[in-house]
Amino acid sequence: MCIPWQRFADDHTRTVDTMTAVLLFAAFLFGGEFTVPGADRPDTVGATIALGLLSCGSLLRWQRTRPGAVVAVTTGGAAAAIALGHLITPLLLGPLMLALYRLTVRAGRRSARRHYCAALAVIVPTALLVDPVAHHPWPMRTLSPAVWLLFPVITGNLVRLQRAYVDAVQARAEYAEQGREEEAHRRVVEERVRIARELHDVVAHHLALANAQAGTAAHLARTHPDRAHGILDDLAGTTSSALRELKATVNLLRRADEGDPPLAPSPGLGQLAELTRTCAGTGLEVRVATEGTARPLTPGVDLTAYRIVQEALTNVARHAGARTARVRLCFDHDRLTITVTDDGTADSAGPAGTGAPAGTGAPGGPVPVKDGRGFGLIGMRERAESVGGALRAGHRPEGGFRVTARLPLYPDTPAPTERTP
Repeated sequence: MCIPWQRFADDHTRTVDTMTAVLLFAAFLFGGEFTVPGADRPDTVGATIALGLLSCGSLLRWQRTRPGAVVAVTTGGAAAAIALGHLITPLLLGPLMLALYRLTVRAGRRSARRHYCAALAVIVPTALLVDPVAHHPWPMRTLSPAVWLLFPVITGNLVRLQRAYVDAVQARAEYAEQGREEEAHRRVVEERVRIARELHDVVAHHLALANAQAGTAAHLARTHPDRAHGILDDLAGTTSSALRELKATVNLLRRADEGDPPLAPSPGLGQLAELTRTCAGTGLEVRVATEGTARPLTPGVDLTAYRIVQEALTNVARHAGARTARVRLCFDHDRLTITVTDDGTADSAGPAGTGAPAGTGAPGGPVPVKDGRGFGLIGMRERAESVGGALRAGHRPEGGFRVTARLPLYPDTPAPTERTP
């Protein structure tokens, strides 16, 4: 199996450093044998070996931990070898070149520039003033060390920049992964809020109507049994519809491997007639009026409009003690305005013609006052804002309560649709 050299070097740093020091020591000794034609080779074998051991030993010991000190030691070793009369070659400067490379990769460009200039300030004057071999040409004493020592500085900068780029790419990838996890968590939270809102709408609406129908049937059971029988039939339809919608909402929590249930169109304004008939079973008369030219709505706006009307009528049936409620749909060129009003008060009787208090399952129960602080109004407002609309609710000066929602016909961000079996 072939192992890349870089991975091998990272996993066996001590072995690589030892082999490098041995090779540089051999190159240092071999470079000391070079000379220019006509010049005598200096007889300084012992001193050359000592300088090579000093330079390569410092590399082996401190090149990864104290590169600045290694540059100083190898600079002194190279200058001493030049003072002995050795020709300046890349082989002789090898330990210093490796030390400069390590320093550049570890410490950066500014520190490498200072050490590079300091090394030249030691080597070039030594070559010009102390070199006992006068036959060495001046370019070999000045330009040659400047060029050869510049090479490891440039290479080290390139390697350092490449590593910084790889680290930046890795950091961006980790940040993107973290962002994806946070986005997934945010979507889970939003989905839970949406499911909770759907559960509130379904349970609150149908149970409120069922409660009102049961109370009305109980009130009429002795005096008008025929009317009570019809209300009980409506009660069965209300609970059946509640079960269907509750099942559809709970099915949103099913795991993907359990399969998806059959789907039907989401509730919309096209089902207002059925909604008003359901409310009529509680004694609440609902009148629907449309102004302007009706336009097709996006699924999100259609569902939002239906749920707002449904929740508003549920509040009327539970809290207002109203006999009638009015729903007005006003279509403009780019906006749908929904207004739901009632004529009830907190102290009025329950559903029309029954005398039973609204919002209770038996005669004589308390009548809650609708103050706009419940979760119903909060849910309606959140639904309107989810499609870029707005909602206002409050008491009317002439009595009763008004809910007004303004929804864009074509929102930029459509609201999520719901599933219905």
